[in-house]
This record gives sequence, structure tokens and C-alpha cells, in this order.
Amino acid sequence: MMSCVENTEDENPAAEPVGLDGLDEQLVNQLVARAKAGGLQLTGEGGVLQQLTKRLLESALEGEITDHLGYDKHAPAGRNTGNSRNGSRSKTVLTDVGPVEITVPRDRDGSFEPRIVAKRQKRLTGIDEMVISLAAKGLTTGEISAHLAEVYGAEVSRQTISTITDKVIEGMTEWQNRPLDPVYPVIFIDAIHVKIRDGKVANRPIYVALAVTCEGRRDILGLWAGDGGEGAKHWLHVLTELKNRGVADVLMVVCDGLTGLPDAINTVWPQAITQTCIVHLLRNSFRYAGRQHWDAIAKALKPVYTAPTEAAAMERFLEFTESWGDRYPAIVRLWENAWSEFVPFLAFDTEIRRVICSTNAIESVNARIRRAVKARGHFPNEQAALKCVYMAIMSLDPTGTGRKRWTMRWKPALNAFEIAFDGRLAAGRK
Repeated sequence: MMSCVENTEDENPAAEPVGLDGLDEQLVNQLVARAKAGGLQLTGEGGVLQQLTKRLLESALEGEITDHLGYDKHAPAGRNTGNSRNGSRSKTVLTDVGPVEITVPRDRDGSFEPRIVAKRQKRLTGIDEMVISLAAKGLTTGEISAHLAEVYGAEVSRQTISTITDKVIEGMTEWQNRPLDPVYPVIFIDAIHVKIRDGKVANRPIYVALAVTCEGRRDILGLWAGDGGEGAKHWLHVLTELKNRGVADVLMVVCDGLTGLPDAINTVWPQAITQTCIVHLLRNSFRYAGRQHWDAIAKALKPVYTAPTEAAAMERFLEFTESWGDRYPAIVRLWENAWSEFVPFLAFDTEIRRVICSTNAIESVNARIRRAVKARGHFPNEQAALKCVYMAIMSLDPTGTGRKRWTMRWKPALNAFEIAFDGRLAAGRK
């Protein structure tokens, strides 16, 4: 069945390599027809694709050893050269079409180092990429192992899958330490909690910083695992690291209402405006209210955060206090304590308000992260948790359509930032 492939190579030895689109359609049709006539399946165990992969790999390995030795198999030129072929050994590799057993040629002095299937390599690259992709989508090592067994008939242990995903750690370290832009119009900061076993299982925060660049692109600046201690103190460490990586100025930092966080932001970037996330304020308000009152409270608070000015917002807040203060004084106290970080966005036009009044931008990222970590229950250590989160964010928006929508959404706001902040944004474009 494979002789037609070899004959095609012999008839045109000087031909340039062709891509998949350049394969001879007649040749493909012949392969399919012969498979059907012989009762062979195209896919699955012993199918045409497995056999074709085996022949192609073995042909490539034979070409590699010929290049290494400098003469063709059985050629007289190989006599008395000091090195020669020395049989072959069997090896099974996991490929995109399942496990394939191949024969790997050897030479007498052991200097042959195959490249297409390296020594001790058990998987081709596509499998590693598949495993990392499945892990990024939230599948556990056990689920990935079961998936590969069901779809490809391949037995891959959980330890092997963990070893494959460990390859991303080097890239994560480089990504985490990359230089950053000198100016960002907005940085959203937030934390999600994951369960990490460190002696005992405990909730630990993973801090995320997401920036909008001067061109309107989304840029996740880094990930940090907290120790569960004082959040504002840890954020000071994170923000200082961002500054050391090149971030000299930030126009606005949007965050939750963590006590001490505005002071940490002001210490690192004195000119930055700290804006409390309205969504966080509303969620925290609902914690103090009965479920039957959530809709009414949301409706009563909306005039506060949509007011045209700070004075108007105060009037609407006093009206809210008169209506709900006796029943839920804790909600009133919550908004009073957050007032100074709540009102800054009211001084800007609607284009800026629309994009910075909440952390919705980072919430969408957090939602993807939560899906990835939910199935795992807990992580054995901090690095395993960071690896999972990193793979999740690296798999965001694979087609790039989200980036285009993001940029278009931010263009009007960036123009407003340029005017409102008197040229500070332009410094980031130089």
C-alpha cells in the first residue's frame, strides 16, 4: 500500500518539499481506495493513518542515519569508514493518531542522535501540546489520561501528564519577569482563592494584575501566590515588583475595597487614582441583605453610582439611607467607608466611566481561571496552582477575536484619558 509513496519520491528526487495542500490528490485517493478494498480503517488501531505515520517516521529516521554516516544503506562507499549501521531497535511513540511502534536504526559507535524522534522521547510534539491544551481547559490529570485512552487508545500515566505540563514552568518564569510598558492607563487588580495543601488544605489567594496598554490591548502583567496573610501588605510587594519591571506611571488602578490597598498604590505610584470596583461594592452590600431584598437594593443604589456628579451621588445616597438605613445599617457603613475610593470616576465623562467603574474586564479572566481550578479540588503546592492558572490565561482568546473587540471597546476611553490626564498617556507611546 505504501509503495506508491516511495515511487513518487524516486521519480522526482530533486523536487521541493510540499505542504499538505500540495499533496497529489490522486495519490490520496489511491491510498483511501486501497484501504477500503483491503478492509482497513483510516483511523484507529492498525488503521491507515497509523501505518502511514509509522512508515513516514521510519523513512525519516533512515534518512537521518544516512546523513550521519554519509552513505546509503548497503552502499559500497560505507566500507572501512570506521562506523556503520548496526541493526535497529523497536520503540513505541505516542502520536496524534495513537501509539505507533517504529524501528529506530543504530550505528556501531553509538554516535547517531536521531532528531525527529529523539533518544528516550516517548511522545511527538503534538501530544504534548494536546495535553497542555486539555489541562488549560480545566481537565485533571486523571481526566486527560482517560481521554487519551478513550480517543487514541494510548495509556499515559498521570505522572507523565504532570511531567508534560511542567514544561510550561520555564515559560511561566520568563513571562513573569518580562519587561513592562512605562505607562498604563488602567490596571485592574484582583485575587481569586484556590485550595493548596501545605501541611493542611487551606484557601490561598492568587493575585492577578491585568492592564490596558496605551494601544488598547489587554496585558496580564503577572500572577502571584499569597500566603493568606494581610492582602494590602502583599499587594505593596506586587506593585513594587511591577514598578521594578518598568511601570513608572499608572493613571488609574481599579480594585476591590481592601483596607490599606489605596495607601499601597499611592506609595508606588503617587499620581495614580485608586478606584473601587462598583461590582465589588454591590456584592458586598448583598452580603448584609436578605435575598428577597437584593433587587430592590440594587435598584436603589443604581442612582448613586450613575449620578452625574459627586454631589448628586451624595443626595441619592442619603435617599438610600433614609429608605434602607434602619433595616441594613451595615450597608450604609460599607458605602460610607468606601466613599473616597468610590467617587473618583464620577469626575470623568461616560467613556471613562463605562470601562473603569467595575472590574468586569478582569472578572472574565477570573471566570476562566475558576473553571480551570474547580475540577482539581486542591493543589499539592503553590507552584502547581500557579501552573494551572498560567495555562488557563495563556489559552484565553485563541482566535484573537476577543483582542480585537477589546481594542475597539477601549479606543473612545483612551481618547478621553489623553485629554483628562494632560498628556501622561502620551508618554507611554514614546
